[in-house]
Amino acid sequence: MEKFFRPLRIEQYEALIGAEAVERIMLKAKRLHDLRVINISSTFYGGGVAEILSSLTLAQRAIGVRADWRLIQGSPDFFSVTKKLHNALQGGDINLSELKKEIYEEVNFQNSIRMEVEADVVVVHDPQPLPMVTHYRRACPWVWRCHVDLSRPHAPCWDYLRQFVEQYDAMIVSLPEYAQEVDVPQLFFMPAIDPFSIKNRELSEAEVRDRLDHYGIPDDLPIVAQISRFDRWKDPQGVIEAFKLARREVDATLVLLGNVATDDPEGQEVFESLLGCKEERILILTAEDSALVNALQRHAAVVLQKSLREGFGLTVTEAMWKGTPVIGGDCGGIRHQIEDGKNGFLVSSVEQAAARIVQLVKDADLRRRLGEAAREMVRGRFLMSRLAEQYLDLFAAFEPRFALNHPRGGGRLEYLPPGGRRSNKGR
Repeated sequence: MEKFFRPLRIEQYEALIGAEAVERIMLKAKRLHDLRVINISSTFYGGGVAEILSSLTLAQRAIGVRADWRLIQGSPDFFSVTKKLHNALQGGDINLSELKKEIYEEVNFQNSIRMEVEADVVVVHDPQPLPMVTHYRRACPWVWRCHVDLSRPHAPCWDYLRQFVEQYDAMIVSLPEYAQEVDVPQLFFMPAIDPFSIKNRELSEAEVRDRLDHYGIPDDLPIVAQISRFDRWKDPQGVIEAFKLARREVDATLVLLGNVATDDPEGQEVFESLLGCKEERILILTAEDSALVNALQRHAAVVLQKSLREGFGLTVTEAMWKGTPVIGGDCGGIRHQIEDGKNGFLVSSVEQAAARIVQLVKDADLRRRLGEAAREMVRGRFLMSRLAEQYLDLFAAFEPRFALNHPRGGGRLEYLPPGGRRSNKGR
C-alpha cells in the first residue's frame, strides 16, 4: 500500500504551545522567508547533535527557512583526534601534539575544498568542523554552535581552538556557565526535542510491546533503563554498579541501550568493555531503532542518565516528555531540566543512584507525580518550536548587517562585519 508522507507544519505545535506562540513564530519567519542556512556537522546519526539537526532543519523548512545540513568527511585518525578534543573540552586531558593538530587542520582544509558554501548564514557544530571557517572568503555570517560542557575545558586545548572560534561572528553554547572569554558574541540556546518524531510521538501499548518483544526485553519486572551513546562520560559502568546495589532491595531488569556514533571511535571500545557485565537481568543492547527508544522510555519504571559531564542531555528530555521519572547526574544541562525531588532526582554517586532507584521502583504514586511534572517542564521549555524561534531571532539580528543586494531582490548577499569593512579572512 502506497504511503503519503506529509511534511511538518508549525501549526501542529498549536495544541502544545498555544495559537499565540505559533502566530509569533510565523510572523518572525515571514521576515526571513527563503533565508538560506547551512549547518555543518560530523555525523547524521548517533548522539544529540544529529538528533537536534534532524528535527531542527525540518522545522525551519516548515516555516520557510531554506535549511540545509552537510557533513564533513574524515579518516579514522581524524575522528580519533576530534574525540580527544571533545573529551578535552569537557575537562579531560590531552597530549595535543603537532601531529594531532596537523591531522585536524588538514582534514578540515580538504573538506573546505570539496564543500561549496552558498548561504545567508552558516552554522558549524562542535569541534570537528570548527577550522573550516578559515578557508572561505566569507560572504555571510558564520556561527559556531558548541554542544559540549565547556565549564572546565582543558586549558591548552581551549587556547588552541580559540584561534578558530574567534574567526566566527557568534558562538552558541547551551548554558551561561559554559561561556568563555573570547572576542566573539556568545548566545545560550538549550537543546530541544521534536514531539512528533518517531522517537517522541505517542505509541500504543501494542506498539510498545512489539518493540520490547522484538529485542527480547522482558517486562515481567520493572525496567530500569539508561539510553545514550556508549561513552565513558555517560558512566554506564556506574549505572550497572548502582543497579546491582538497588537489586538487593527490589527486583528489576536493567537495560542499557546505546549506539556508536560514526564520529566516536571510542564508542565500540566502551560497548565491548560492558559486555562482561551482561546477565539475565542486565541487558546491554546496541541498536539504531528510534521506536525502541520511544517504547523503552515509555515503559520503563525509571530512566537514568548518570552522566559525569553532560552538555545538556536530550535523553533526559525525551524520557521526561513521556512522563517517566528520570535520575540524572548532577552536572551540566541535566541540572537545568531536573528539579531535584520535584520532577526527577539528581545524584552524584553510585550509592545515591541506587537509593533513588529503590525509592522509585517501590513507589508508583511518586513515579506518577514526578512524571507529570517532568512532562510539563518539557512542554514549557524544551520543545523544538522554542529552539527554532531562537534561531529566527539570531538570524534576524544579523540582518541589519547584510548588504542591500538581498537575494530576494535577485542579488547575492554580501556580509558586512561591524564597522562596515568586508571580511578578508580566508582564501
